[in-house]
Amino acid sequence: MADIVVETRGSAETAVWPLELRLVKRERRVEIDFEDGKTWSLPAEYLRVESPSAEVQGHGPSQKQIVAGKRRVGITALEQVGNYAVRILFDDGHDTGIFSWQYLYALGAEQPGRWQAYLEALAERGMDRDV
Repeated sequence: MADIVVETRGSAETAVWPLELRLVKRERRVEIDFEDGKTWSLPAEYLRVESPSAEVQGHGPSQKQIVAGKRRVGITALEQVGNYAVRILFDDGHDTGIFSWQYLYALGAEQPGRWQAYLEALAERGMDRDV
């Protein structure tokens, strides 16, 4: 059962549109149903380390930061931002990432590759998901 549900309405400006976002706090994940029939279940840790914030992404691809120690991070709330995005508030205090519907869709579609790249980047730097 979801703790928080965000229902959305479509817009001509958005290429992909979620029908519903569900925060499942005890499982530390967000479930998203898109109007094209795709459904993603995205763990809080994955969303945190892929946050679109400047703190994580920098100001360009070469500036992306590898965020370690987020295995147990949770999500405290989802806040809809206009008709185009959601702000995810994490229990480690991070709340500056605005996740557009298109970015959330890409995170779902690209999850296996992005997650593997993250794990490899941690290993290369001698970093850990728990520290």
